[in-house]
Amino acid sequence: MSELRPLTGTRVVDVTSSLAGPTATQLLAALGAEVVKVEPLAGDHARAWGPPFVEGEGAMFLASNAGKRSLAVELGDNRGREIVLRLVDRADVFVQSLRPGAAERHGLGADELRARNPRLVCCSIGAFGSRGPLSAQPGYDPLLQAASGIMSVTGENERPPVRVGVSLIDLGTGVWAALGVVAALYERERTGVGRTLEVSLYETALSLLSYQLVGYLGTGVVPGREGSAFSQIAPYQVFPTRDGELMIVAGNDKLFAALCDVLGLAELTKDPRFVTNPDRVANRPALLALLEERTRERGSAELLDALVAAGVPVSPVHDVGEAARHPQTEALGILQALGDFVTVAAPLSADGERVRHHAGPPALGAHTEGILRELGYSTDEVTELIESRVAYAGGQAPAR
Repeated sequence: MSELRPLTGTRVVDVTSSLAGPTATQLLAALGAEVVKVEPLAGDHARAWGPPFVEGEGAMFLASNAGKRSLAVELGDNRGREIVLRLVDRADVFVQSLRPGAAERHGLGADELRARNPRLVCCSIGAFGSRGPLSAQPGYDPLLQAASGIMSVTGENERPPVRVGVSLIDLGTGVWAALGVVAALYERERTGVGRTLEVSLYETALSLLSYQLVGYLGTGVVPGREGSAFSQIAPYQVFPTRDGELMIVAGNDKLFAALCDVLGLAELTKDPRFVTNPDRVANRPALLALLEERTRERGSAELLDALVAAGVPVSPVHDVGEAARHPQTEALGILQALGDFVTVAAPLSADGERVRHHAGPPALGAHTEGILRELGYSTDEVTELIESRVAYAGGQAPAR
């Protein structure tokens, strides 16, 4: 079977930075779209976020911009704006994550762009959404983790809230944006016209709290921090061993019985405090004390093997390096070499074939000259735009 590239021939103008927007457009590129990344002359600021740096570029930038072409222009100059408008006129998708109101100030608001190109799908990625008292405020992933309540349920009880160790709101918003774009393109095949889409970090964060919000709205009880545990199931957390830790997930009565058998605690399944999951949750401290006494006596490797053999879901608590080198990671082929670095391919396969990136992330302005010529600018005009610092072509010293 051929690769899954349903967006081949689709043109995307990407005016995003940081992580959420670039994640969305990288997914579109992996699915076949031609993505032009429009950057300021100093470049996407994620290029400078680090360490770690790989070949001078920040790891976050490299991880979210594969398969794109870079066009560096000054949007504050009318000539730079005209370049982007020419791109939009022949595009299928426009994605922007500028600060609230900036797209409109630059003449790149959805209404104006779709008036020029009714088939255009416009997607705006914001912080708090387009309505409400916080709509004019900018935001980054950790800010939204705080504002949404995610930090309030992350960490250990009676200790300060902490940031989730991955930028899950940015990444989740990028996936929602890509899904919305694909849905709008699919609809356009029937209607012939585009859509104006909106996603925000705040809405993504609230969606990630779905069952906590449902529980609060139904009971009035505000959830708190549980460390590695899960408030609705017990036992369901990290347990200490003689020489390390294991995450053990006994999510139902059968798995609880299997765990107790392995630990030599079969009598617990008949203890009135632990017969059902609600019983175990209500009596969690007493249950944990009994289980931990036994897990501390066992070595991690031996206990891991015994639990796997009994069918109890269990895992070592790997660090990132251990996960990267794990045979399961290798078997899935999700790590992909792109030039001088290795990145993560899309977590999607079709007919057994991994959806992969088809080019590395671009150097700043690497494609500026070629794109300008495609847009009809003459050689003299291209030279003038570059020399007047309206555009930047790779190989020169960028504006910083």
